[in-house]
Amino acid sequence: MKSTEIHRVRNIGIMAHIDAGKTTTTERILFYTGKNYKIGEVHEGTATMDWMVQEQERGITITAAATTCEWNKHIINIIDTPGHVDFTIEVERSLRVLDGAVGVFDAVSGVEPQSETVWAQADKYHVPRIAFVNKMDRVGADFLNCITEIREKLGKKANAIQMPVGVEENFTGLIDLLTLKKHTWAGSDLGQKFDIVDLAGDELAEAKLYRDELIEALADFDDKLADEYLNGKEITADVMEVAIRKATIVDGFIPVLCGSAFKNKGVQTLLDAVVKYLPSPLDKGEVKGHDAKDIEKVVTRKPDEKELFSGLAFKISSDPFVGQITYVRIYSGELTAGTQVYNPHEKKKERINKILQMHANKRTEVEVASAGDIVAVSGLKFTTTGQTLCAEHKPIIFDLMEFPETVISIAIEPKTSADEEKLQKTLDYLKIEDPSFNYRNNKETGQLLIFGMGELHLDIITDRLEREFKVGVNKGSPQVSYRESINASATASNTFRRELAGKNQFGQASIQVEPLEGSLEVKVEFKKKDRGIPEEIFEAVRRGIIDSAPGGVMAGFPLIGIKASVESLEFIEQEASDVAYTIAASMAFKEACQKAGAVLMEPIMALEVTTPSDFAGDVIADVNAKRGRIHGIDPKSGKDVLKAEVPLAEMFGYSTQLRSKTQGRASFTLTFKRYEALTHNQAKEILLKRGIYI
Repeated sequence: MKSTEIHRVRNIGIMAHIDAGKTTTTERILFYTGKNYKIGEVHEGTATMDWMVQEQERGITITAAATTCEWNKHIINIIDTPGHVDFTIEVERSLRVLDGAVGVFDAVSGVEPQSETVWAQADKYHVPRIAFVNKMDRVGADFLNCITEIREKLGKKANAIQMPVGVEENFTGLIDLLTLKKHTWAGSDLGQKFDIVDLAGDELAEAKLYRDELIEALADFDDKLADEYLNGKEITADVMEVAIRKATIVDGFIPVLCGSAFKNKGVQTLLDAVVKYLPSPLDKGEVKGHDAKDIEKVVTRKPDEKELFSGLAFKISSDPFVGQITYVRIYSGELTAGTQVYNPHEKKKERINKILQMHANKRTEVEVASAGDIVAVSGLKFTTTGQTLCAEHKPIIFDLMEFPETVISIAIEPKTSADEEKLQKTLDYLKIEDPSFNYRNNKETGQLLIFGMGELHLDIITDRLEREFKVGVNKGSPQVSYRESINASATASNTFRRELAGKNQFGQASIQVEPLEGSLEVKVEFKKKDRGIPEEIFEAVRRGIIDSAPGGVMAGFPLIGIKASVESLEFIEQEASDVAYTIAASMAFKEACQKAGAVLMEPIMALEVTTPSDFAGDVIADVNAKRGRIHGIDPKSGKDVLKAEVPLAEMFGYSTQLRSKTQGRASFTLTFKRYEALTHNQAKEILLKRGIYI
């Protein structure tokens, strides 16, 4: 992609709550742009973007899939992201590298829980968005209610730039509020052709009301439009387009469109909106990073092929023909197959064997990629998700990604000795591919535990172990991933002195610990740094504290929510040893945590249940019985939406229980909220079941 054409590039994601129609919308985009010659359907397991066997069987998106297509002389790089909360990491890392996004909403359900989650992720990375209200043909579809919920629940300024023509089974098209033209779809050509006619009568009068409302909203972002409107001039569609683009790119305004992707209506106008209103890499401008040699210094790279190369590795996956591939967003410069790049995190050079343009799980090899492109590369050996690739002589580091906390685990064991040999290697690979997955050996029980975001996540992992990697495993029941913390402050000191290989090894540390409310990590600080002590000693002390945190002090669960302050270090130059200080710090930290009073922390989940009103009482009673706390009940589309917080330990098998209580008519979402301390008796009861005595 040449720099003169970079203004024609759109890097976008399709994001939404599960079953809002993201993949169906993407399939239509691929069809209308000529990328696919026929439409794939999710419910038939033929969707191009849902290429994994597990996706086709379950009818859901599990992994973010990338593709590239063209529309009106613009190149659109699309990432179709999952909607299920267990795979939210896929949304997170996709939004980290995208310039814009399309939020898809179910016209009946409006803003759903995962809609709010992905919206918050997009806010974090300041990703401009447009909204597509899908499924306008469904019973109960309410376009205006969706806009109201976007404003109220997502806290965004949002206005329709289209209005539906009819609703439910009478939905036949849409009205463009900028041109005041009606678009109607008919015939059996899969929505490829549509008629455009002028408005008249009541339709025109109503459309003008919504158009005026849109103009008033845009006046806050465009002075020229505001002046013309206040002076009574007719606002043209061209002036409105400029204002919408400006307001959208600064992430201050959400243009809202409508359609029915499954019925092939409204997708072409959505593509027009993507090209007109979402930013190109040039619109996003220079990207900020840190000088690898001076991390406090902020440096920038311009989206220009003549700049020094820089890019971000945001996803790793395996390809049966190419091997491990790494998805890279190129921010500046050019990347050529066969050349070397530098990874400043690992301080290593990497060789680019092949550059691939991806279409779901299919690939096309290219020789060169440049600023604004999203490609996959093969040959990288050291780079992991979130790391920067750049030119070696002027290295830059982009901000790392944050990965969600794992809250659930299951024990697995290999079926045969041959499986045992392959299992460790496979788990290591899966951990690289999926940063929200982890595993470790439990020293207390001798079990191998795998950790994930939810039951479905772990189910997919074990299924892939057997089918994709041919590793046979037996698996146990899901277990809650508890944590440990402290409820008071305490200080402890430890001295390590031992003779090893004829040389004295000495290290001493005094450490104070105190609770850190709401934190999911252990933070280390030095109250003072004696200039006579080498920096590597401080690093050894920090390592001793951080490395001992995963082992806990009570029952082997990782420690969280602790501030560890190193009060003093005794230093004997002739005997000082990195290893000795690491051990002394680890022992002092653990002793201080035990003095401070260790507590067991359990994950608390945000639960949202949508149920017919007739069953609301039974659902509430069941949540209360599960130690849940009800926060509110909202009526919506003839149903009740129950919001609550409930311990994860009480929620295993809830899907089946909810179906039986509501005749299969209710649905729910469960997302991690925070960790909360258990009482001593509760902790004792839980640990006794695991054979741990406190």
